[in-house]
Amino acid sequence: MTDVSAANPGELPTRRGSVLVIAVTLFLNVAGFTLILPVLPFLVGRYVPPDLVGLYVGLIVSVFALCAFVAAPVLGALSDRFGRRPILLLSLIGSAIGYVIFGIGGALWVLFLGRVIDGLTAGNISTIFAYIADTQPPAERGRVYGLLGAVVGFGFMLGPVAGGFLGALSPAVPLFVAAAITVVCALWVYVALPESVARDKTQEAWQWRQMNPLGQLASVLSYEQLHVPFFAAFCFFFAGAMLQSNLSVYLRDVLQFGPTQIGWTLFGVGVMDIVSQGLLSQALLPRFGSKALTRLGLAVNAVGFGMIACLVFVPTIGFLIVAVFVFTLGDGLFQPAMSETIANAAPPDAQGRVQGANQAQQSLARMLGPLVPAILSPMSISAPYWAAGAVAIVGMAVLWTGQRKTKVADALG
Repeated sequence: MTDVSAANPGELPTRRGSVLVIAVTLFLNVAGFTLILPVLPFLVGRYVPPDLVGLYVGLIVSVFALCAFVAAPVLGALSDRFGRRPILLLSLIGSAIGYVIFGIGGALWVLFLGRVIDGLTAGNISTIFAYIADTQPPAERGRVYGLLGAVVGFGFMLGPVAGGFLGALSPAVPLFVAAAITVVCALWVYVALPESVARDKTQEAWQWRQMNPLGQLASVLSYEQLHVPFFAAFCFFFAGAMLQSNLSVYLRDVLQFGPTQIGWTLFGVGVMDIVSQGLLSQALLPRFGSKALTRLGLAVNAVGFGMIACLVFVPTIGFLIVAVFVFTLGDGLFQPAMSETIANAAPPDAQGRVQGANQAQQSLARMLGPLVPAILSPMSISAPYWAAGAVAIVGMAVLWTGQRKTKVADALG
């Protein structure tokens, strides 16, 4: 495979055009996914006792993440070999099928089946990030990732609110709407998105051992410069998974929120994502650099977790708004800066593998993270958020230490 920058520009997508198509694709994808968040506890609650809803919501999220962990590195390697476009289409179609099965329901195992299918085809985000790395120069990637983060925020802002209103009709309705949106997204990719991978006749022959997800992950981790960024990203997503899998249950129990109120809360998260990733990170990245913003983002994130934990002592909507503001601000500072760091550390011909491995370690974090609230919530309803804050602090400390060692080594070298 050749790097896009070296390929014939008439055969590959223009930078501006590709970003526009990817932005629309990402918005539709996120809007479809976030539609289902406000209704998860209520769908699961049809099949389990009330005191076990939090446990099974966490297990369902973990099963999806486990399947994505297995599939993402393989899909990333396949996208390096066969192109980003077919893998993205496969991922979107798999999501649509998973949503339909989850919406049909009828038994708890059917809900798990829907998430398994979605997870085994979960390569859309890593493929999108690899596509941007294909079509953007290194100096522009952080800015574009920040803009895409704002698009994610916009989808996250509208999707849960719509899901909350649709969930008031029936908890299954958002699943079918999400499936329809994902099909539209797949059609948009098929019609509007050109391939970004140039075919190279010197490419090595495909070998079936490349289908080993652990082998793909180990191969990527052979790049020493990725060790610290991957560990910090794992801490970030592990902590975030504790919140994401439990927040609906937490808000239901602490503030007695229903699907509509949960949807409006996630709307606020989306607004802050737009501000922090689309505006604030754009202004701060060129001035302070990705290394400083990754550390600052994790620190602010940890404070946000602590504030959310304190909601049990100050159970008011005003305090919730402030806590969500702080938490999401940390998210918005960290994610574009870390995406730029990882993309720039990856060789041009391994962007798919690296982004797939990044998605895999995120999936591993999202698989293990939801188990923590399932274990800690029966002891204390706020305990998962204190634990998440501690994990974010560990990630920040390792990131700071690793970056300092790199700076010293560069100075001596």
